[in-house]
Amino acid sequence: MARLTALFTGVAAALALTALPVAAHEHPSGITDLVSPAVVRLEAVSHVEITLLDHVSELKHVERSYDVPFAQGTGTVVSPDGTIVALRRLAVNPDDVAVYAANKIFAEHHKVKIPDDYKKHKLSDDLLDRHLQDCYPPKSSTATCIIDVTTEITAFPNVSPASAEGFKVKCIKAGPDPDSPAVLVPLTPATGGVGMPTAPLADKVPEQAGSPTNVAGFLGRPGPNVAHTVEIAHLAAGGAAGSGGRPFADPDKKVDEPVKLGGLADKGLVGAPVIGDKDGHVIGMLVGGGKQGRMIGVREITGILAAAKVVPRRGAIDTAFEAALTRYHTQYYTEAAPGFQRVLELYPGNVVAAGLLKTSLAKRGGPEDQGTKQAVSEPVRSTPLWPFILAAGILFIAAAGGAYLLWRRRSPETPTELPEPLAAGPPLDDGANQTVVVRRSQSFQVVPQQQQVMTAPDPAIKYCTSCGMRLGPAHRFCGYCGHPIET
Repeated sequence: MARLTALFTGVAAALALTALPVAAHEHPSGITDLVSPAVVRLEAVSHVEITLLDHVSELKHVERSYDVPFAQGTGTVVSPDGTIVALRRLAVNPDDVAVYAANKIFAEHHKVKIPDDYKKHKLSDDLLDRHLQDCYPPKSSTATCIIDVTTEITAFPNVSPASAEGFKVKCIKAGPDPDSPAVLVPLTPATGGVGMPTAPLADKVPEQAGSPTNVAGFLGRPGPNVAHTVEIAHLAAGGAAGSGGRPFADPDKKVDEPVKLGGLADKGLVGAPVIGDKDGHVIGMLVGGGKQGRMIGVREITGILAAAKVVPRRGAIDTAFEAALTRYHTQYYTEAAPGFQRVLELYPGNVVAAGLLKTSLAKRGGPEDQGTKQAVSEPVRSTPLWPFILAAGILFIAAAGGAYLLWRRRSPETPTELPEPLAAGPPLDDGANQTVVVRRSQSFQVVPQQQQVMTAPDPAIKYCTSCGMRLGPAHRFCGYCGHPIET
């Protein structure tokens, strides 16, 4: 019985579920919102500590420290712990900062004219020139300078209120060229919480020429007056190994995209993620500059991550954000609003989620809200009654059948044999004087055999009509069975 009921219940539930409306789960094309929360501004500085050993006029130690900015650009967070993919040029200074520091300290201390650059110079004074040359690297036994150079890289996330100090990162792996990818990790790994938003990486770069893409990055530190910049671009043919990256080209020839993107790279968009138009995943990074904006592909990014033994992954913030974003782009604003609120609970200050939440609240319940339209225009079809009626009928039949089987199992067995007929004998008299003749034995058992009434030849002698014993003339009751004497 229990199995039959469970079976029919499952069938009814399945029928009911098939009648419910199914919400679409498809990302619209051309979005950058999946990636833009994970875009960060990168600023790199070479910090130099230099001590000049002055032996020219008098023995004296002169100490100076210099901060030399050498790069600014864009990076992309690929793991909740804050791991960033960027370019080598944003993490490694290609110039020899020790030379710069030697020129600067000599010019300041000895009051001579030496350019503040990265070239080694000569002085007209032989003694000063000899000391200057001994100050330049590489360090020797006669060195007149002790120089220590460190690199400080700061990442500024896209949050509100803006982070004035950002967080420090260091380079753990980089390719050989300035436009090679690099992996940066926080100096102080985040503890507790759910980490940072991340960007999804694509499997490959679209091969078709003219494929639309979006480039998202920062032209300055994120803040109230500096939002992330998004530019549309199209992939051109080419981009084989050793070619310097995949070029861009407008298929309609309306915009010179290499020049446009090269100029943006010089302003701070270099290293920015190139986002595929199909699903909003990162397919590469912007490289180059000047009049030659190009793109390195996602395989180079995943290759440097593997070399650094870093596995890109997504976190709880991304799961909540993507679910809310799906509802937002399909115009289910009432359902999207709680999702963005959940994202802000996990990562307060998420600029993109806050902006989308504001829009969702403004459009919630309005004419554009697809959830409201469906509830108003299709109130009956949204929850049809026939599956529930059919399910109730099936459950009723199942219960009735089970009750019948249970009744059959518990009912007593009916007799299948008829009782034996009475022994054949003379026909009985239906009159009032009918009696049963019995015989007495030592056990005084009644003989279950019916006979006709026996009458004595002498009418003065009477017998009990119940047990057949002889009665005396004055007896009113039978002395054997106590039956009253009939009169």
